[in-house]
Amino acid sequence: MQGEFRRFFGVLGILFALSGAAWAQAGGSEWNPAWRPLNNGQRGASGAPDPARNASLEALNRILSASQLSAVDRSLYLSIRAFQLNRAGREADSQKDIAEMGRVLPDRWPAILLSTLPELAGGGDRAAALRTLEYGLQRKPGDPSLAIALAHVHMQLAEFQRALALLDGAVIGATGAGDRRMALYYRGHAHFNLGIFQQAADDFEGSRSERPAGGARRADALWRYAALVPTLHDARAALARDIGGDPLSDWPGPIARFLLGRLPAGELEVAAETDDAAKRANGKCPSAFFIGMEAQRRGDRQRAREQFQLAQARCPTISELNWAASSQLKRLL
Repeated sequence: MQGEFRRFFGVLGILFALSGAAWAQAGGSEWNPAWRPLNNGQRGASGAPDPARNASLEALNRILSASQLSAVDRSLYLSIRAFQLNRAGREADSQKDIAEMGRVLPDRWPAILLSTLPELAGGGDRAAALRTLEYGLQRKPGDPSLAIALAHVHMQLAEFQRALALLDGAVIGATGAGDRRMALYYRGHAHFNLGIFQQAADDFEGSRSERPAGGARRADALWRYAALVPTLHDARAALARDIGGDPLSDWPGPIARFLLGRLPAGELEVAAETDDAAKRANGKCPSAFFIGMEAQRRGDRQRAREQFQLAQARCPTISELNWAASSQLKRLL
């Protein structure tokens, strides 16, 4: 299903470009590329609605009037229109679109909202995203996908305690391995940003152990390393055990090689800028954060602060790397 969602974001980029809203590519969840709208939908000096926002609704209306849309396509565009309607103050119409999603795609509509609303929230109107998701959760209480999506937006606002409560429920209520894995991953971030590091490490380990081998599993191992740095555990030894015999040749493998002392920081920075997979995933963002974590492990607070500040600048506000860098900077003050 994830592949189905990703192909739509190119279409959405065209949609918002045509309507006058700019889109930019930046590193998102688990260091995969994410599309993030930059138009904030503000009203002009006259109080009239922003024309780009209206154009977006008009374009969405035209797309949704087509009879040949698949159920997944229709549900996805309905989710975006629900958000746009909420931004325009048309909450009743927004709720109608959420209800229509439930009719069109009865079992999978919450996952559609999870795939779109957190990234749309990154455009600046997180209140509209929260209202849209909260209505979805009213329609399907306890749904883990909706709880994770809500928690993600709350974490964009640095409301980590609220996110933690939602994610506790998502972990308990998860009925499939994928839901549980994602809930554990994001609960790990809520714990990390609240300074509850051992629980964060345990969550990342739980997420990692349930994943197939690959880049996402390495990402969990790296986050576990980060969570163990502030504790009394040997974060480097734990990472070596988690990585095992992985050759660490493809991204984000070079980050692990650096943390294990097998790659100089300068070579990691070069890899982040030249490796094709790293460039697609905004590799300069996680490289700065983990160089900062390694500096913190060694007790070099000045170097850690510099790298966390760099990560803040490089990582979008919808990224867990941005949240973690901001939290660590506060602790280093």
